[in-house]
Amino acid sequence: MSGSKSSDGSFARAASLPPDSQARAHAEHPLGLTVHTLPEAGDAVATAQRARHGRWKMLGVLMICAAPVIASYFTYYVIRPEGRRNHGELIDPQRTAPALTATTLGGAPVPLESLKGQWLLVSVAGGDCDAACQKHLYLQRQLRESLGKEKDRVDWVWLVNDNAPVADALAPALQKATVLRVDGAALNAWLAPAAGQQLADHLYVVDPMGNWMMRFPAGMDASGAAKAKRDLERLLRASSSWDEAGRPAKP
Repeated sequence: MSGSKSSDGSFARAASLPPDSQARAHAEHPLGLTVHTLPEAGDAVATAQRARHGRWKMLGVLMICAAPVIASYFTYYVIRPEGRRNHGELIDPQRTAPALTATTLGGAPVPLESLKGQWLLVSVAGGDCDAACQKHLYLQRQLRESLGKEKDRVDWVWLVNDNAPVADALAPALQKATVLRVDGAALNAWLAPAAGQQLADHLYVVDPMGNWMMRFPAGMDASGAAKAKRDLERLLRASSSWDEAGRPAKP
């Protein structure tokens, strides 16, 4: 009790001193009167839990954002589906259509470059059109029709590379085809067969810029045509942002 009274007296005397004297008194007793409030235990636990929850939430957001990238890497490096392979052979470097003047079967001149602006599915054969030629023409028509609403982005083209007349019996089957007669030697500077094959053995794909960019295998059958269709569908999907049906109007 005497200690308590002594302390009360000291506090009273310190309070009655002028400010300078109070400062000296505090300096003489540095541990005197400062009291720090400690956080409650419950508040500390809640703060730690909130921080932990925030970290898990952030980790979850990062995982969601990274999921597509992780899936693509897993698909490419682990699964690697065989369906990603092209059936047709990509041409590298691509070859741009030459400045040739072709003619219609009626003899009207047509610049070969006028075919630009559309995807082209091209066959090459002489005017007599043997059984292999007729099979190619049939597969071309079927491939184009099988593309459904996208078929108007693809032109079916037969390039006749000699002066032989085309049989009238073929005319009904060629109503939706573009048939042009071209100089064979000049055409060989643009399109080319695979090693050991003839120019007439393949179907060729030309992009809307006039670049020959793909060649389908020789001797295509119905199974090969189905694979070729998948190639064409991929090309059309990949170019959908910049290519539309029909050729752009001339200014």
